[in-house]
Amino acid sequence: MPPPGVCMSIMQERHKKEGVGSLANPEKHSNQDFQQLTQYCLVRGVRYIDEIFPPDHNSIGDGLLSPDDMGRVVWLRPAKMVQNPDFILDGLSRFDFGQGMVGDCWFLASIGALTFQKDILEQVVPLNQSFKEDYCGIFHFRFWRFGKWVDVVIDDKLPTVDGRLIFVHSKTPNEFWPALLEKAYAKVCGSYADMNLGTPSEAMMDFTGGVHITFKLTDAPPNLWDLLFRAVQSKSLMGCNTPQGETSANTVAPNGLVRGHAYTVTGVKQVLQGRPVNLIRLFNPWGRGEWKGGWSDKSSMWQTVSPDDRKMCLSVKEDGEFWMTMEDFCRHFTDVTICCMCPDFLDGNSKGLWTHSLHDGRWVAGTTAGGCMNFPDSFWINPQYRVKIEGLDRDCSETQGDNNMLVSLMQKPDKRNRRLVKSLHIGINIFEFKGQRGKFPAVFFNNNVPVAQSKNYLNARTVVVFSRLKPGEYLIVPSAFNPNETASFILSILSKVETHIQLLSGKPIWNFVTWVN
Repeated sequence: MPPPGVCMSIMQERHKKEGVGSLANPEKHSNQDFQQLTQYCLVRGVRYIDEIFPPDHNSIGDGLLSPDDMGRVVWLRPAKMVQNPDFILDGLSRFDFGQGMVGDCWFLASIGALTFQKDILEQVVPLNQSFKEDYCGIFHFRFWRFGKWVDVVIDDKLPTVDGRLIFVHSKTPNEFWPALLEKAYAKVCGSYADMNLGTPSEAMMDFTGGVHITFKLTDAPPNLWDLLFRAVQSKSLMGCNTPQGETSANTVAPNGLVRGHAYTVTGVKQVLQGRPVNLIRLFNPWGRGEWKGGWSDKSSMWQTVSPDDRKMCLSVKEDGEFWMTMEDFCRHFTDVTICCMCPDFLDGNSKGLWTHSLHDGRWVAGTTAGGCMNFPDSFWINPQYRVKIEGLDRDCSETQGDNNMLVSLMQKPDKRNRRLVKSLHIGINIFEFKGQRGKFPAVFFNNNVPVAQSKNYLNARTVVVFSRLKPGEYLIVPSAFNPNETASFILSILSKVETHIQLLSGKPIWNFVTWVN
């Protein structure tokens, strides 16, 4: 029986004070302690079997495999598949793996991006794990889940048919970190089937605890290539998507691109072809299937650049990675997402520090779920956050870019299984005010327009507003589109200005504040 609500609140506050949920002290997913379980198995000489995410059809989930295929699944430990299994073989690379039968290209594209950032990757994939020393069939991984880091324990039994992995698999048969990482993420999602369909931003945020900005390529900023270049320099993770075809199937277009598919952005490069040409490098998580147009592996355009550029960029392999121009990228892809710990790349300014505050909130039908501004009689009952901006950080005030504050709204799930979660259309409105105290009534919103807001209410896990706010007092109102829809959320505020935040109708809130470079 779970503890009552008051006790849970006390426990959560105690955990926060003890740093539980931080990267250094992650929360134990399902209360499973990796060290204790490992010692238990070693002392008793047994192999671990996870009772929370057992090796059976429930962990695969419904609708992913046909009944015939499900009946052929056998869960095997790596040592039953190959003679000498390795957790990691010759480092971790985006070329290590290929996609299996689950439609989680969005997750695998994010892994591809993660392999470029070794320090971040080691946060997610603890490297001191193996099939040799102290092996007992147990592994663990870390993910940032809705405001806190969690340590996820799994056994190493993997679903196979005829002795072959049916989901993500390594190009080298005896390397197993990709399959085990996928299994751990399937556990937090509820099942492998719950990983079917998604966006790279979701997994990239779960790998980093950062924030993401998505650009629609039909309305791309003119300096997009510069933004991507700076994002690469700032160790951001990047992913993108192709438009859906006539069916939901991932069909291959004549140009070699897969329809309705997620890709990893793995690099940008400017080459000279008489004039500068901006190129972007992309990776298909299938590990095969490449662009066939200009600047592809076999394109004659590579003969028009210097030998140095050709040697640096060109690799004629069927490995899923290829180059294309920014113009072709914007023409054939729908969006690009950049996930970062701080948004310095947006203004090209790395001076100064960003404050990062995180606040838990909830819309409750009838009391704090007022809907959007289309509902003037109830909009005011939404949670309201007073933000006081004192001034620019002294170190970066002279070189501050156009924007100095990023507000991110993430809705939290109310169900364990990812595919059962009902996402709301959510948005953010920011108002400026002077001198007013207490919770703002309906008349305030009838007489004032937002100084910044999300463009649309989106049916997405996260929406973001990035803006420049001068010193003064502001009111941030996160809301769902429709009133009387109950859901929990996390409001993140990143700022290069000295900022004080208070939840109106209540006490000051300081869940935690960190500084990021």
